[in-house]
Amino acid sequence: MNDPTQRFRSRSLLAARFLAQRGLLKPVVWTCTRVTVVGRSRLRDLNGAFVAVAHHSSHLDAPLVFGSLPWRLAGQLAAGAAADYFFDVKWRTWLTVLFFNAFPIDRSGMGGRPRLSRSLLAAGVPILIFPEGGRARTGEGIRAFKPGAAAIAMSSGVPVLPIGIIDAARAMPRDRNWPVRGRTPVAVVFGSPLYAEEGETAEAFTSRLRGEVERLSSWSNADSSQEEVR
Repeated sequence: MNDPTQRFRSRSLLAARFLAQRGLLKPVVWTCTRVTVVGRSRLRDLNGAFVAVAHHSSHLDAPLVFGSLPWRLAGQLAAGAAADYFFDVKWRTWLTVLFFNAFPIDRSGMGGRPRLSRSLLAAGVPILIFPEGGRARTGEGIRAFKPGAAAIAMSSGVPVLPIGIIDAARAMPRDRNWPVRGRTPVAVVFGSPLYAEEGETAEAFTSRLRGEVERLSSWSNADSSQEEVR
């Protein structure tokens, strides 16, 4: 029987992804924007599988997350990507898989793919999910999170890594295919990995995760004296 996680753990694809991410994507994004990364010290004890969650407002979000994580965590990270957009034509599927080790999800959350998500986590492959189900519109703020990401983390016994992404929509709004000129400042803020508490429901854990992402997304340079900034 074919192992559905084999492609996500392939060493040859890992090498190609390193070149695509570190050799092309990160230099482009870091040249077009001014990136501040906060809280990398909170990742020191994070190993193996986890579920990363973040607010989603721009096509820059995934490149910022992958580029800000140390390679030991970003190398096999698999991003959930909208099946009806990123997997609708072959060339876009190929690029999404190459750059982001992506797997398809529908816009209702984890619908139709929870077995693959759990299989990836069981195989030690971390996953990135944007629990809002799609990009927020300008000025919309952080919308309600769908509970799929929290539920899969709970059933798999892995931590959730909350991530705040600041001003990505200013740097690359929804109606653009390239960042705006002028190197807009953006920030990626990592929180501490979280587990569901004893007796906590998926809905309650989801609400707590959203609150933490919202808190991280309110970081500003005024907080820099209390954070590890790179």
